[in-house]
Amino acid sequence: MNDSSHTPVILSGISSISSRYDVILCDIWGVLHNGVKAYASASEALTRYRQQGGKVILVSNAPRPALDVVGLLDGMGVARSAYDGIVTSGDVTRSMLSTGTWKRYFWLGPQRDGGLFNGLPIEATTLNKADVIVCTGLFDDATETPDDYRDFIAEARALHLPFLCANPDILVERGGDLIYCAGAIAGLYESAGGETLYSGKPYRPIYKAALEVAASLLKREPDLTRTLMVGDAIRTDVAGANGMGCDSLFVLRGIHMHELGLDKGALDDGSFAAFIARSPFQPTHAIDTLSW
Repeated sequence: MNDSSHTPVILSGISSISSRYDVILCDIWGVLHNGVKAYASASEALTRYRQQGGKVILVSNAPRPALDVVGLLDGMGVARSAYDGIVTSGDVTRSMLSTGTWKRYFWLGPQRDGGLFNGLPIEATTLNKADVIVCTGLFDDATETPDDYRDFIAEARALHLPFLCANPDILVERGGDLIYCAGAIAGLYESAGGETLYSGKPYRPIYKAALEVAASLLKREPDLTRTLMVGDAIRTDVAGANGMGCDSLFVLRGIHMHELGLDKGALDDGSFAAFIARSPFQPTHAIDTLSW
């Protein structure tokens, strides 16, 4: 487990720690790809880990079913040999919508996320007739910001609607640009006093689902002390690991790369130590980019 009193060692590759873990729960966006292209070293590292007998479950805050994510990963060049299974916040959202008492939903998000609702026993409707808001993101994350939704939030609050966030991420990197996600709007709704529900990292339901997949592969319950969570976001990936009692590997060249100064050159040891010291959640290990 992590000792928060020390700055984690920056590993040159995961081969030095791979024997400590039976299962890796690995983030996708920012670790395996940057939204545009895959990182070959990450696919290679996970493939070699699996060749040694380890199990890899990809755990993503993508507001889409896992099967849709497989196609996206194929298109970007992420090797299928790098993982055994995928669990997404989209899967958890679908489960919540299937088992909940809501009959009608209002969808806030881009058209590309439409597969989330396929086959669900719940009807799309207008805001004033909905039982719940399901947010997968901004309508247009290339041009809008969360501030554009303040009037929407006021209207939804007046209707006393619960807000189901299908992607708790606030920001992701897309080819070097930072793009707002559903979590940013959910944060505003929550700040306005609205009832807000989250389906992805760092919350337990998505990890429970991922560990169930791991258990089916191992033929036993995973040992959390031998489970490693890999991700590039302190607020979701590292926080989730801490909450579950697992070790974490913090990937530096991801969502926090600008704060760490990696967009301008090599990492400064002092800056890294200061970043870790002020972080609300402490990683066990760190690595520049996921590699073997």
